[in-house]
Amino acid sequence: MGDLGLTDERDDAWSGRRVLLTGAAGLLGRAVTAELVAHGSTVLGLDIDWPTDDPDAETGLVRVPGDVRDREAVDRILREEAVDSVIHLAAQTLVGPALREPADTFSHNIQGTWTILEACRAQRRVARIVVASSDKAYGDASGRPYVETMALRPRHPYDTSKAAADLLAQTYAQAYGSPVAVTRCANLYGGGDLNWSRIVPGTIRSIVLGERPVIRSDGTFLRDYLFVRDAAIGTIALADQVGRRPDLHGQPFNFAAGQRLTVLEMVDRIVDLMGSPLTPRILAEPLHEIQVQRVSAARARRELGWRPRSTLASGLRQTIAWYRTYLAASPP
Repeated sequence: MGDLGLTDERDDAWSGRRVLLTGAAGLLGRAVTAELVAHGSTVLGLDIDWPTDDPDAETGLVRVPGDVRDREAVDRILREEAVDSVIHLAAQTLVGPALREPADTFSHNIQGTWTILEACRAQRRVARIVVASSDKAYGDASGRPYVETMALRPRHPYDTSKAAADLLAQTYAQAYGSPVAVTRCANLYGGGDLNWSRIVPGTIRSIVLGERPVIRSDGTFLRDYLFVRDAAIGTIALADQVGRRPDLHGQPFNFAAGQRLTVLEMVDRIVDLMGSPLTPRILAEPLHEIQVQRVSAARARRELGWRPRSTLASGLRQTIAWYRTYLAASPP
């Protein structure tokens, strides 16, 4: 297998492609950019919040400040930049803000998705589209592993916004023949996520600062965790395949590594890897989140030949190293 999860003879398939990547400044966006640029693509990175000081700036990336909901801007990029591939990651991704300001999350995540899909429908040059949904779109499956044939039954604002984006992508494939597929990734972690409320970056930052890490829940929430580079490789492999196989149009694919831990177990792993004596402070606040989430990636393994390359230990070591460097250069 090649680095992008493609067969060796197609591992250069992205050389020369021109890719519109929305949400390019985010955790997954950065990882997707790094993979595409390494394989010869030109990446037009559209993001509403490009940082002014970026330790991971990629050569080969053209930064495009802007709002994914701006149809005129999206049309202009697709037309003037001769874009042939679109990977739509832009979203409001935090559960807490989604609960407090649902309309803003619905606007970014749902309107942003239909704007991209409509713009692509008008520009027939676009040959492959991936829309990022989430495992949260499934809702509560009572602990059963999520598989792609399950109905989407979200109950909370963030989950509902991702399910709506997911269904929009399926609708455009069925109604208009759009060459679009959907990713549903497990919880991502990796260097570059500066949302300190998330358990992995927040825990690492606390330990670097000599503070006890904070767990907002009771620590028993169970999640599948996926290293961000593995998610990026899966996303790109799906984009390649959907441009070649009409039978994949409108189809969803789960991506997960089978690395399932409670929040407390994840914190303990990080503490151990960092050699810290600190113990977490458990707030046990009530959270409007799903208690147990398990994700099956059997379809991606079977139909795309994708597999995770990183163990939990190796992924966390790379992540910890990134934050140590970042926090040393940019102390709070």
